[in-house]
Parts: sequence; C-alpha cells; structure tokens
Amino acid sequence: MEVEIISQENIKPSSPTPQHLRLFKLSLLDQFLPSSYIPLLLFYDFSKNGSHCTNNHLHHQHSTLERLQLLKKSLSETLTLFYPLAGKMKDYCSIDCDDEGANFLEARVNCTLHQFLSEPDLLLLHKFLPCQPFLLRGSIAGAYVTNIQVNVFECGGIAIGMCVSHKIVDGAALGNFLEVWSANARDNTCNKNIDIGDLLSVSFVSTSLFPAKEALGLGDFASEIWGSWLKEGKFVTRRFVFDAPAIASLKDRARSSTRVEAVSALIWKCTTAASQQKHGIPRRCLLTHAVNLRTRMTHPASKNSLGNQVWVASGRLRADEERELDHLAREVRVGISKINGDFVKEIGGEKGKEMMLDFVEEIKEFVGNDEADYLGVSSWCKLGFYEADFGWGKPLWVSSIGMEAPLFTNIVVLIESSLGDGIEAWVTMDEEEMMILQNDNHLLSYASLNPTPLTSL
Repeated sequence: MEVEIISQENIKPSSPTPQHLRLFKLSLLDQFLPSSYIPLLLFYDFSKNGSHCTNNHLHHQHSTLERLQLLKKSLSETLTLFYPLAGKMKDYCSIDCDDEGANFLEARVNCTLHQFLSEPDLLLLHKFLPCQPFLLRGSIAGAYVTNIQVNVFECGGIAIGMCVSHKIVDGAALGNFLEVWSANARDNTCNKNIDIGDLLSVSFVSTSLFPAKEALGLGDFASEIWGSWLKEGKFVTRRFVFDAPAIASLKDRARSSTRVEAVSALIWKCTTAASQQKHGIPRRCLLTHAVNLRTRMTHPASKNSLGNQVWVASGRLRADEERELDHLAREVRVGISKINGDFVKEIGGEKGKEMMLDFVEEIKEFVGNDEADYLGVSSWCKLGFYEADFGWGKPLWVSSIGMEAPLFTNIVVLIESSLGDGIEAWVTMDEEEMMILQNDNHLLSYASLNPTPLTSL
C-alpha cells in the first residue's frame, strides 16, 4: 500500500485571535505530559451512505473535493474557538497563538478502504498520519500544535489522521474538539442552523485549576520523566478485540462494575503471566491507569476545557502476591478511587508540583529496577470519537497506531469498538513477551486477535 501526499496547506482560524491572547500558558498538568502528539485515525466508508442531511437536494454522494472543502472550512471555524490549536509550540511551558493554523495534508491511497480494512496491517497505519507522533527528545519550539492528514482511498472512502500535541489536549479534550469540528461541518452541509454556541463550547479553565508558577523551572521535565520509563528491547503492537458477550462474562468473573476495569485486569493478569514465563519467576509489578479528572471535580466549565485534566492512578503487586482476576480488578479499582475530588483540589493547590515530583520519583524507582514489570493503561472509551459525523455518517472504524520500536514501554490503549459496547485493546510490549501473550488461551477465550473492522457492517 502506498500513500502519496498530494498537497499541504495551513488552515487558519476564520477569525483572528485577539492580541492579548497571543501567549497561551500551559497548566502544571500540561507541563507534566510528554512532548508527543496524540495519534488518532477515523475511517469513513461511503459505499453505502451518502449525506445524512434531511434536505432532499443534499441526498447525494458528496464528491471528494466537496468533502475536503467542507473539512477545511469547518476546521477553520473550529480553530477560532480552539485558538491555541491554531498556533505553534513556543517552548515546554507555552504556545504562541500566532494563527498560523493547522498543518493540513491531503493524500491519495492506492487501494480501496475495504481492501485495507479486510486485513488491517497495524504497521501501515502510521502512513495515514501527518507526522511522527512520538517526539520524546529534542526541541519542540516552532512545532505545529495541530496536524491533520486526509487520506483518500480509490473507492472514495477517507481516513482522517490527526496528531495534536499532548501538551494541550488529552483524550477528552480531543473528543470535545472533534465534537465541535464535526458539528460545524454538519451545520455547513445540512444548513440546519445548528447553534454551535449553545450546543457545544470550549473553556480554558485548566490553567487556573492547575496553575504553574512562573519559576517552575521544569524545562523538558516531562521528556526526562517519560524517557526514563522507556526500556530497550523490540516492542511490538497487537490489537485484541473484546465483544459485548465476552466483556459481560469477564465483568462477572472479575467482579467488576465497568468494562474498562475488567479488561484492564485481564490484560494485567496475562502480561504478568507472560513475564513470568519469560523470566522463570513471578516479579513485582506496577500498573498505571490514566484517569480523567473532569469527572471528579465540581467545576462546571471543566467538562469542555482545553488542556490536560488527567492524572495517573496506580496499582502494585508484590512478587509473591496472588494474581487472580478479581484481586487484580480490585487493585485497579482501589487505585482509581484514590483520584477523587479531594485529590484534585490538592493537586491544584500549593503542593501540586511537589505531589507530582514525589509520584514520578516513586515510579522511576519502581520501574527503573530490572526486576520489576510495568504496564501503563489509557482508556479512550466514552470520549465520543465514534460520534464524529461530519455530515456523511459516523466513522466505520476509530484506531490508534501500531509500532515496532527498539525503545518503548509496555502500554495499553483501550478504544470502544465500532459496535459500541465492545473494546479494542491496543497492546504494545516486548516482542518475546508478546509472542507468549498472543498465544495465551485464557486471553484468547475472551478476545480476537486483530479481526477485520468490517464485521460491523
């Protein structure tokens, strides 16, 4: 499969950003996140549906050109609201909101969407992205905050690839941006006069909720932290898909109330078993789980706030501790429950920076030891990615990307499946342990290994 870049342009905001908003200062939590991009891919199939508008004269199949123009126009309008996303990184603590706009690429793919999705090759997904997402080293000054690539398949189907700086968005903020962008597109297409202002909004309360002092002196603090967690080895990605009946059974076995908790516990159990098989002995292990703080605070504007409002819960096991599924699920649950309203207030207070540094040192000490295992989990469930309808229907598939890397760490990204109540687990780990994991009958009794997303049609 070849992906050829046809054009590149900057999509500027439809209205200029006021001069007094030119410098956007990042919050303490933003500064904690690495200098990487969040990669997201949305695949749209037009073989069965045309426009979803109710106006009769618009019930036709949009041409590729019309779709591209619609995406650009609605993106320009959306960037006016989300003005820091139209800027460039100034340094590790701020964004220059210079209205240079989003980096927007158009590409052609020499196969049909169905040909690619019938047997999706995870290692080819990066070709649909506008840039390399993982930039843990080097200066970020002058880097675009927002990069978008629209990939057009031979059949007319498209894949929208996004790389937005993790310094200013977490998964929930990216979901809000997509919600507003797609609503703007539907408003343009369907002429329904959707009142976007009433329906959707963006707030900028993160910097006041989690203030960073002027003399924070973190520098490239985040890259140092996250870089220190990387391990040498050959890391590979595999995609495990859990359907609704499997998750119901798993929740029952794990005594879990949520599907994310149950799936996290199972993957933790199976990865520790793979490690034990590789090393010959059980090892102490740590699981971290990203937690959306918006659901744990009372501030009304936090729901739609730009910026990172995420912290890391942790669960630990001693080498001699039991590894039963319900025990692991309880560890996950207890860890997440500690990230409550009181914790959020504390991390936004005077001791916020101190709490972060203490946590980082504790984790570095734990995972820096070659006799310990580490697994990081991030859930993109319930973030609305599958609701991104630009006027031509919802995405057929939402995906992360696969990788083969010499230096990485054990990471799991959980994404809702296209059927809504299933979960896709994108697992990246050491190749030797992955060979054990992907043949684990216990895991495969609940999950399918990289099935086609077309089964949802």
